[in-house]
Amino acid sequence: MFVHPQHRNVTLLAICQAIFVCGQTSLFFVGGLIGYKLAFDKTLATLPVSAVILGTAIMTIPASLVMRRVGRRSGFMGAAVVGLCGMLTCALALYNSMFWLLCLGALTVGFYNAFCQYYRFAAADVATLAFRPKAISLVMAGGIVAGVIGPSLAVRSRDWLPDIEYLASYFVLAAMTAGVVVLVSFVRIPRLSEAEMRETGRPLLRIMRQPRFIAAAGASMIGYGVMALLMTATPLAMVSGHHPVSDAGLVIQWHVVAMFGPSFFTGHLINRFGLVTIMLSGALLLLIAIFAALSGVLFQNYLVSMILVGLGWNFLFVGGSTLLTEVYTPAERAKTQAAHDFMVFATTASGSFLSGHLLFNFGWETVNLVALPFIFAVILLVVWYGFIRRSQEQALPSA
Repeated sequence: MFVHPQHRNVTLLAICQAIFVCGQTSLFFVGGLIGYKLAFDKTLATLPVSAVILGTAIMTIPASLVMRRVGRRSGFMGAAVVGLCGMLTCALALYNSMFWLLCLGALTVGFYNAFCQYYRFAAADVATLAFRPKAISLVMAGGIVAGVIGPSLAVRSRDWLPDIEYLASYFVLAAMTAGVVVLVSFVRIPRLSEAEMRETGRPLLRIMRQPRFIAAAGASMIGYGVMALLMTATPLAMVSGHHPVSDAGLVIQWHVVAMFGPSFFTGHLINRFGLVTIMLSGALLLLIAIFAALSGVLFQNYLVSMILVGLGWNFLFVGGSTLLTEVYTPAERAKTQAAHDFMVFATTASGSFLSGHLLFNFGWETVNLVALPFIFAVILLVVWYGFIRRSQEQALPSA
């Protein structure tokens, strides 16, 4: 049976996304626990997690520029090799109980993750205009595999090398990252033409002043930042509150399923109800999640809250990413995507690092209360952009 090239490419990118998110989720889950074990100052326990996100933020702009020059496929393959080295560095750090080397390895993995963030945009590059929202959401849906096996893999493999807990987990993640090199080699993504390479398009600041860019970046930043703030703190809050590690792993597992599971139909929902409605729904889900978390510290409170956070993140981030594709021309693609993702992951790194400080100094309730102003801000932002978009659509027939 003939398979359309765009469908084959999107499928391969979705598999790569699944491997990437599986590694990221496992690192987020075990990073705080290992950091708590190795760090002398326990408020730095989430630093290995923050280092992954910081590395992503640092490399976001260079990654986009590199792939503009050498192409998506070469960039993805080279980054996977870097990620493999980062995983092995984390394993070495754990073996020698070296906290700062663990952070360095995590930072290196973050460099690899920066390239992986462009899987969704690579899918948009190979998709027709009508298929583009579904292509982005289907690649994001690859992450549901991570929800099924990510935290579970970290928990199950932690004792495979009994002398050092979680050491085997890093070796498993290293092997999976090596597999990305093979998979990406079969992806076919068109490179920019010589004319498009010479053309730089509008100045970046002019692009960023567009209401569409402001809404896209704001939704993605707050959705990812709030998610990182709460998800990073959750395993530590549960374990320190005498919940078993297996329960914490189950909560994160369902959280990741909620993050990526809706992507099977988020693209359809965007086409059916519109970007503004989906992004606003995401913000409201985050708001409900905070109230669920503040209602108690039982297993059910953590579970419901994290599921709602995952759903809210999906609607905001997929919606923001889809909206961003309306902002730029092909010549402007690299710098616009880079600016967007740099802002997103700088915010995410801040949220992840702040979570440990807030949790150990002020408690789980404060972690959630700090998220509230940002959620209200994104609600106002999406409503503001909704009025602008409606005005533009009403004016379009008379233009």
